[in-house]
Amino acid sequence: MSAAGLAAAVTFTPVATALRPAAPPPPAASADAQDSAPMLAALARDLKITPDEARARLARETTAAEAERFLRTTLGTAFAGAWLDRDASTLTVGITDPARAGLVRAVGAVPKPVPRGLDQLDALKNRLDSNAARAPRTVPGWYVDVTTNQLVILSRRGATAQAKAFAKVSGIEGSTVRFQDSAETPRPLIDIIGGNAYYIGSGSRCSVGFAVTGGFVTAGHCGRLGATTTQPSGTFAGSSFPGNDYAWVRVAAGNTPRALVNRYPGTVPVAGSTEAAVGSSVCRSGSTTGWRCGIIQQKNASVTYPEGTITGLTRTNACAEPGDSGGSWLTGDQAQGVTSGGSGNCTSGGVIYFQPVNEILTAYNLTLTVSGSTPPTTPPTTPPGETTWRAGTAYPLGAVVTYSGRRYQCQQGHTAQPGWEPPNVPALWLQI
Repeated sequence: MSAAGLAAAVTFTPVATALRPAAPPPPAASADAQDSAPMLAALARDLKITPDEARARLARETTAAEAERFLRTTLGTAFAGAWLDRDASTLTVGITDPARAGLVRAVGAVPKPVPRGLDQLDALKNRLDSNAARAPRTVPGWYVDVTTNQLVILSRRGATAQAKAFAKVSGIEGSTVRFQDSAETPRPLIDIIGGNAYYIGSGSRCSVGFAVTGGFVTAGHCGRLGATTTQPSGTFAGSSFPGNDYAWVRVAAGNTPRALVNRYPGTVPVAGSTEAAVGSSVCRSGSTTGWRCGIIQQKNASVTYPEGTITGLTRTNACAEPGDSGGSWLTGDQAQGVTSGGSGNCTSGGVIYFQPVNEILTAYNLTLTVSGSTPPTTPPTTPPGETTWRAGTAYPLGAVVTYSGRRYQCQQGHTAQPGWEPPNVPALWLQI
């Protein structure tokens, strides 16, 4: 059943001032981003709406992101995910405690009682991730579907039995999991460029994702640690693939990071990295197919490429083709991620996955270059993969942080919230 079928049509209202989280709300999309005619035209083209409808949709999505952020923090373990309906006018929020429904309604969203919290679903999915090496080739991926409060395991037509066996050996059975036929044949979009082209080694191409302190982030399958790049010149200072699909390139002197993404033609600003809700629109920059838009379908998805399984991806219906990998994904002026890979093309459509940008920033202790900032000319000196714990940061499984002078390792991938400090949530953090 679609999200629209799960809830009555309720128009968004701004989050009540008294119910805003203590932390500053995420920045609203800038006027430049929302009023850019070419950007709105691309969104209108791919979502088949008018530019005015696209502008209004972006405004609703900004409100939805703020509401989801507040409810995720306030509901804690009772939060079971949030998603927008087809036209982004209704935000539905899964809750495991019906007594909290009034809080959801107070911010203009629709509560939906469900049996499992998002933390529970993510923990179950981690079982599949940890057993990824045993996934059959007929299983191209898996993800948490917040709209049905289930895990979804994709399988080739006629191979459901193999998918079920994989679930069973991972300790997952019953109504928690749904098996879905899929024609996806995901592969990393190698030999590609995203926002702007850069070249690796003897000439293979990939794309700049987003500018960061001292360089840029991109897809991990584009280059291994130590590989050199040109245009701009630099070196891969970190790379993870498979398992993850992210990397960062430290650029040579004379290359200046900018808080911009190529829109083909023109540019759009990058003002931050507030994570958009499931159901939000998202646009992707790539030199092969230009500026393309679609909808965020699921988060925390796992996908199996020939090289291995990648976890923690976001699944979309925006198209991409070889030449687009590593490129930038934005909702409004908020950075979302970098292109990993997927299936299909921009003629017949398809499914494309991106690696969330906040995880990359956390993994390498990087600072996103945003509008109005003056980026330092040297990269950070903190050891890659280790940083000080802070609320609002997406931490992948295995991330190491410091808090009050002690070191902790992440036990479950999650976005940190106030009150979830490492000593307070042993289910998420293990002191080391």
